[in-house]
Amino acid sequence: MTTELWVIGGIILVLIIFSFLFSGTETGMTAVSRARLHSLAAGGDPRATTVERMIERKDRLVGALLIGNNLVNILASALATSVLLSIFGDRGVVYATIGMTVLLVIFSEILPKSLALFRPEQFALFVSPFARVVVFIFGPVSSMANFVVRGLLQLFGINLGRDAPMVSAHEELRGTVEVLHREGAFVKQDRDRVGGLLDLAELEVSDIMIHRTAMRMVNADAPADVVVRDILQSPYTRMPIFKGETDNIVGVVHAKDLLRALHEVGNDPAQIDIMAVARKAWFVPDTTTLRDQLNAFLRRKAHIAIVVDEYGEVEGLVTLEDIIEEIVGEIADEHDVDMQGVKQEADGSVVVDGGVPIRDLNRALDWELPDDEATTIAGLVIHEAQMIPEEKQAFTFHGKRFIVMKRNRNRIVKLRIRPLETNLVKGV
Repeated sequence: MTTELWVIGGIILVLIIFSFLFSGTETGMTAVSRARLHSLAAGGDPRATTVERMIERKDRLVGALLIGNNLVNILASALATSVLLSIFGDRGVVYATIGMTVLLVIFSEILPKSLALFRPEQFALFVSPFARVVVFIFGPVSSMANFVVRGLLQLFGINLGRDAPMVSAHEELRGTVEVLHREGAFVKQDRDRVGGLLDLAELEVSDIMIHRTAMRMVNADAPADVVVRDILQSPYTRMPIFKGETDNIVGVVHAKDLLRALHEVGNDPAQIDIMAVARKAWFVPDTTTLRDQLNAFLRRKAHIAIVVDEYGEVEGLVTLEDIIEEIVGEIADEHDVDMQGVKQEADGSVVVDGGVPIRDLNRALDWELPDDEATTIAGLVIHEAQMIPEEKQAFTFHGKRFIVMKRNRNRIVKLRIRPLETNLVKGV
C-alpha cells in the first residue's frame, strides 16, 4: 500500500507540474507583445513564428489550455481525495480540499502566472512546443466548446464574430504611448508626435487648413511689377493667383519659377506674364483626411492644394508643411512670420488669438480642450456660449475661464484664458 501511495503522490506531482505549464502558457500567450513577436520572427526565431500562428486563433488556443488545465487539476484533486480518504476516512475530504487548494493556488496559479507576466515573450517562446502539442490534442474539443459558447451568447444578443472590438488598434497604441509618457519612458514631444501621426486618419484638411480670410494671394489683373513685388516680399514660397474675385483661383506661382522668369527678361518685372509663370492649381475636397492628403502630396510631388467645399467654393489652402507640423509640431525657419498667437502672462493666464487652432493650443500647453465641434479657440467659445459674445464677457467651461478681450464685428479676435486653479488663487 505504501508503494501505491508513493506512485499516486508522484502522479499528483506530475499533474501539478502540467497545471503549472497550462496556467503559465495561458498567461504568457495572452500577455505577449505581438510587435515584439513579429520582430523576433523577422529575425529568424521559429518559436516566435509558432506563437504568432497560435495567437491568431486565440480563442482556440485559450480553450485548449483551459480544457487541459481543468483535466489535470480535477484528476489531481480526485487522486488526492482518494488517498486521503483511505488514510483519514471521511476527514480526508477536508484535508484533500485544503491541501490541493493551497498547492494549486501557489504552484499552478500564482507562481506560473507571475513568471509569465514578468517576461511574457521569453515564457511564451519557452513553452511554445508544449502549447503546440496541447492545441493539436485539445484543439478540436476547444473549437466545439467555442461553438457552444457563441451559441449561448447569441441568445443574449452578443455576436463574437460580428461585434467590433471595444478598442481599435489606434486607440490601443495611443493608450500605450500615454502610459509610457506617464511612466517617464516617453517625453511629451515624443508622445505628441506619435499622437499626431495617429490623428492623420481622423482629421480632415478643413481642420488644419489656412482659412480663405487668412490666405495671402495675388491678383493676376494687377500690374506685373506689383504682382512680382507682392510675391517676392511674401514670406511664402508658393502664392495662389486669382482673377476678378478671390474665389476665382487660376493658378499657383512658385517663387523660384518667378526668379527664373525675371532672369530671362533681364530682371524687368514689367515684362513678366504671371499666368505664363503660374502652375495649375490643385483643388481638393475639405473632407479629405490628412492621411489621404499626405499620400496625395507625396504621390504628386506637390506642396500646396486649394481646399473647396461640396459646392466648389474656396474654403482655404493646405500645404505639405501643415500636415507635417501635425506630426512633428511647429516648423519655423528664418523667413517665417510668428503666427502662433499665444502669449503666456505672468499671472498664469494665456492671451490667445481667436484664430489659433485648438489642437495647437492643446499641444503647446498640454491642455485637453475638445476640438470635435470647433477648429479654432474662438469657434469653441462661440459653440459653448451658443452666441457671439461681447467684449469683456466671460465664460467658464472645460476647466478654464474664457474672457473675450477684443471683437471685430462678428469675429472674436483675442481671448484671455485662465485655468480655474489660477482663478481660485487670484480670487477671480
